[in-house]
Amino acid sequence: MDADGAPRRAWLAALVGEVAALRGEGRAVVLVSSGAIALGSRRLGLARGGRASLEDAQAAAAVGQIALAGLYAELFAAHGVAAAQLLLTADDLEDRRRHINAAATLARLLALGAVPVINENDSVATAEIRFGDNDRLAARVALAVQADALLLLSEVPGLYTADPALVADARLIETVADAGAVEADTRGRSGMGTGGMAAKLAAARIATRGGVAVAIADGRPGAPIARFLASGEGTVFLAAPGGARATRAWLLSGSRSAGRIAVDRGAADALRGGASLLAAGIVALEGAFARGDVVEVVAADGAPLARGIAGYDAPEVAAIAGTRSDAHAALLGYAPRAAVIHRDHMALA
Repeated sequence: MDADGAPRRAWLAALVGEVAALRGEGRAVVLVSSGAIALGSRRLGLARGGRASLEDAQAAAAVGQIALAGLYAELFAAHGVAAAQLLLTADDLEDRRRHINAAATLARLLALGAVPVINENDSVATAEIRFGDNDRLAARVALAVQADALLLLSEVPGLYTADPALVADARLIETVADAGAVEADTRGRSGMGTGGMAAKLAAARIATRGGVAVAIADGRPGAPIARFLASGEGTVFLAAPGGARATRAWLLSGSRSAGRIAVDRGAADALRGGASLLAAGIVALEGAFARGDVVEVVAADGAPLARGIAGYDAPEVAAIAGTRSDAHAALLGYAPRAAVIHRDHMALA
């Protein structure tokens, strides 16, 4: 968008042309795009870019999303490419079943040669179910489609050692081996969007832990993808070695917890060594979770250990907590499962 909230059509056309060219090379591309609130607020004449209230933002998004989707559909059609629209909330990627459904839809669209255009569903999202910025949304989507790379186009060329607007000798950091170890000046924020460098760092941490490489590059010039590939100017965050499998990546990326299980020191050591969570090591639990829900696993002192998918309902876990496996059949009244949380359904914190 320009400063008045009107679409920068020439810039969008160049970007769409780049994405269409990548599709022509056989690359699957997903586009995460904001702009609905800015477009809608301009059409509705709303103050503060449509962000004066949650109701204004939702109304602006409802009007602007039609315009945004129509613009992308038109521009991609000029290249013979079908554009598809998906509007997501945090619940769609935090709830396991909805996450799987969204991932399946994206996989099918990509297999059919379409370019999914994704935005947060701002017309219905509230503070409780919002991503809050499209950087983190893009990171979660990258994990859902098991992408190789995530490119974040920004108003700055990358991550700096300090705010370049305030510090004359601020230096661009070209490569980051561990996004989790980075601290940065996070005051940067775009004029009409949300987020800033803090959001981009959070996105990099989410994606790289799941095995997705991330780059931040300057998105202001025309054809920004080609410019980045040609110049290399930007910041590249290396994917974590061995990256998490899809389930573990989803667990680590912010899946919503329905409860908490505390374990003793022996169980904590076993989990760190790659073992499943057995009932014998459980000392306490919280929450009315059901089998299949995500639960947090913590040490007796509350220190986080892991997140995993529960193999039992909370009352069943309470019944067998602290007991050995050979006692579980009598306590439960049926043949027990192998573990309270199997190691294949767990991600260490």
